[in-house]
Amino acid sequence: MGTGYVGLTTGACFAHMGHRVVCGDIDQRKVDLLNDGHIPIVEDGLEQIVNDARGVGRLEFVLGSRAAATDADIVFLCVPTPQGDDGSADLSYIQQAAREIAPILKPGAVVVNKSTVPVGSTVAVERELQRDDVFVVSNPEFLREGTAVRDFLQPDRVVIGSADRGAAEKVAELYDSIDTPIIITDPASAETIKYAANGFLAMKISFVNAVAAMCEAVGADVAAVVDGIGSDTRIGGQFLKPGPGWGGSCFPKDSRALVKIAEEHGYNFSMMKGVIDVNTEQRGRMIDKVAKAVGRHHSNLSGVTVGAMGLTFKAGTDDLRESPAMAIIADLRRAGARVRAFDPTTCGELSPHQESTLDGIELTKELIDVADGADVICVFTEWPEFAKVDLDQVAARAGAGTTVVDMRNLFDPFAVKSAGLGYDGVGRN
Repeated sequence: MGTGYVGLTTGACFAHMGHRVVCGDIDQRKVDLLNDGHIPIVEDGLEQIVNDARGVGRLEFVLGSRAAATDADIVFLCVPTPQGDDGSADLSYIQQAAREIAPILKPGAVVVNKSTVPVGSTVAVERELQRDDVFVVSNPEFLREGTAVRDFLQPDRVVIGSADRGAAEKVAELYDSIDTPIIITDPASAETIKYAANGFLAMKISFVNAVAAMCEAVGADVAAVVDGIGSDTRIGGQFLKPGPGWGGSCFPKDSRALVKIAEEHGYNFSMMKGVIDVNTEQRGRMIDKVAKAVGRHHSNLSGVTVGAMGLTFKAGTDDLRESPAMAIIADLRRAGARVRAFDPTTCGELSPHQESTLDGIELTKELIDVADGADVICVFTEWPEFAKVDLDQVAARAGAGTTVVDMRNLFDPFAVKSAGLGYDGVGRN
């Protein structure tokens, strides 16, 4: 149920593994596009496995939940769980899908929560189904945008939560072709694992960003510090990369939901609140860097032209949701700055969502064009091709003395300065 980021990846990968998969969606236009072999998202390797599976008849796309769930042995709910105003997850889409499929599920079918849902959602789905002969299982996803196919087919683990051992093992059998640990536990634990994992990863990023701020204050080099602490096997180097803050469709929503879930059960998760606060502060520090580069106060950037390298929340995806770049650019524009931007995913035809999100930002067709007359150039997203740009050309187009605010520490500071540009990274001196 659902052909968004999680649903499409899940369906395509299960079909690739040899299962017969029918994906249902409420959007006729999307169903038609998928049946024509067009993938609506940027995700490495996904288009190939979708079309390969379609070619051998193991994957099809249909309109509606009921059409997809008819005769299904296992039904995955992969529908949105947007965040409410209070930070809690909105379960209305999952509840609606459950109600729609309840009458047509065959006896013994297993309904799986694949969407990220709060603790207790398995019971909530059971209430909507009102079927004693159908089982509900939690099987959270741990997909990273940009590497989702690899993450699904080569996972660190598969987590399954169920009150019924037989139903859990039925879901586990779907992963038989994958050599990975299978963790079978109760539904509440499985649901908590998902939120706790994302919360911990967000904490690592906030921690290294706070360390980067300290490095700037004391004159240390964050690269050396990260190398030193990341080489400790108890810590590891993953997610210890300073930047403009974390974003995307998962971390912001899940971190706030984790705080809300704890709050609803009487626990003040102050550590997670601090992680969120540090992330907000980090974006403010990046704005201060831009203002410093042009000798202005961050509240008055009228007449300043900002060249923006990257718009997505990270490289390898076209996702603009909760992108630090978009949040920072919005503040820069509110202060009066003009923003000219390039991102590899916005060169062609924009989707309606992209058009509305990017309204007011001047988009260029080539990366080098963001430098034209720029008073400051910001590296927002770590697209690897950005590191190959000709810095002498950047300096020639921007003008001598223009500062590069490298929010991803993508460039060699010496190379930038040798081209006649100023340089300000994150945690570098």
